[in-house]
Amino acid sequence: MRLGEMKIEDAAKEAAGNWQHFNCFSWHRTSEIDDPKDWTIIYTHHRDSGLIDQSNAEAIAEAMEPFIEKGDVVTEHHHHWAVGWIDGYSIRVFRRGKITRAFRKYHELVQRLTNYPILDEQDYSQREYEATIENLTVAAWRLINEFELPQNWATSVYDWFSDTDCAAIENSDDQGGYPTEDQLKRAFEALWFPQIELV
Repeated sequence: MRLGEMKIEDAAKEAAGNWQHFNCFSWHRTSEIDDPKDWTIIYTHHRDSGLIDQSNAEAIAEAMEPFIEKGDVVTEHHHHWAVGWIDGYSIRVFRRGKITRAFRKYHELVQRLTNYPILDEQDYSQREYEATIENLTVAAWRLINEFELPQNWATSVYDWFSDTDCAAIENSDDQGGYPTEDQLKRAFEALWFPQIELV
């Protein structure tokens, strides 16, 4: 059972000291704090995370910020030469036997994620849009040499797809939309982007 599916008391007991059960893991902060067994380590995103995890990580970061200032939450950045990096937090679960406000806030967030996978729809939608705009420029790498494109061409093409061919910009693998070259060419022609004459 995941933490978000548990009552706060059970989740706190489950989470506290969880880092002791990680395989091949050594936590450097055990020598810095008096009560390491009262802390949990949670991860929010890693090098290859998709847009949902990136968006949720930002929402969690905003929620954890006040507790970082109070010392009950510490940012964690762990890395390995072979597999990249992973980011998250160490959170004090118990203080003198009582559940901290920091862990209560984190538990509230994971409860929400149990019911719906996105914490901030507006942030996620913006990330989808920005990723798709970036993907448009990558997908059009050959066509860029065939058409005279205005400065804001990617935005215009995105808007045209939104009106006429939503499938072309549908989110793919949680990395934003990625249209085919044929779809892009149709958009360029429909938007009357001049074609470069080959000499």
